[in-house]
Amino acid sequence: MQFQQLLYFVAVAETRHFTRAAERVHVSQPSLSQQIRALEKELGAELFSRARGNVALTDAGEALLPLARRILADTETARHEVQELAQLRRGRVRLGATPSVCTGLLPDVLRTFHDLHPGIQLLIEESGSHDLVRELARGALDLALVVLPLPSASPALTTVELLHEDLVVVSSAAVAPPDRPLRIADLEGEPLVMFRHGYDLRELTVAACRAAGFEPSFTVEGGEMDAVLGFVRAGLGLAVVPSMVAARARDLRVTALARPGLRRTIALAHRSDVAPPRAARELQKVLLATQTATLGRARSTSRTPGPSASARTTSGQTAPAQTASASDSV
Repeated sequence: MQFQQLLYFVAVAETRHFTRAAERVHVSQPSLSQQIRALEKELGAELFSRARGNVALTDAGEALLPLARRILADTETARHEVQELAQLRRGRVRLGATPSVCTGLLPDVLRTFHDLHPGIQLLIEESGSHDLVRELARGALDLALVVLPLPSASPALTTVELLHEDLVVVSSAAVAPPDRPLRIADLEGEPLVMFRHGYDLRELTVAACRAAGFEPSFTVEGGEMDAVLGFVRAGLGLAVVPSMVAARARDLRVTALARPGLRRTIALAHRSDVAPPRAARELQKVLLATQTATLGRARSTSRTPGPSASARTTSGQTAPAQTASASDSV
């Protein structure tokens, strides 16, 4: 089984067309078809059903496709790892993060990393934890900043806790400030601006309200982080957001949640079976080294924020690390 054959197989599987697949991988259609037939002969099974005008995966093709994608992704990672050995003058890091982490934690981290390694390309994937874990599992990301806990599934991931962060309530500056920290129960009947489905913050907030015995009331729902903050700024309701995000939000009133409040754990995750490329490991060091300073700026809006003990470094390695697995929730 040759790398080139797997590349051609994935191209046909994704385009469902031999001619378009050949154009995609820059070979002639007869050459591509010949390599696919050779692969099928070696495996002893047809990978595609070739009905007139329709190319579909057989059961054998369906089984091979995720494995082929992972082999190709791992090969690409190996290629970049070798390139990056040239004193990190070039290369890339594919980093995933939840939207709130992109807003609160990443700007300072990425600026520091870029100053240290200006030749490294940074590719950022912004999505919920569920999608990020899935992208890690198939080799499309090197690292991801996700919200713990991750429900058990497969394949396994290694996670290193970076920080525990309090959530706070933000409201329009025109709203009269409360005279005390808010309890979750105080949100009953209050108009809330709510994130779209797929946001970790949405699930956490709704679960907390239900645990307090009520269903939250939404005036607006379905927004991304910037949109939610804009709706709050316009006076459409309250929102529960991470303290780091609140610290950067202008013209908003920030109110702490009364004990026990709401907290979340942010962790850095990567696949357990494949070591991150060198550039990704360097970014991991920067994340661990700078997150304490970033949290310091959030202390004015957070009760007891601070880095997790597991975010210490010893001889350039993170410790201790937890082994978790791919999540089916966000």
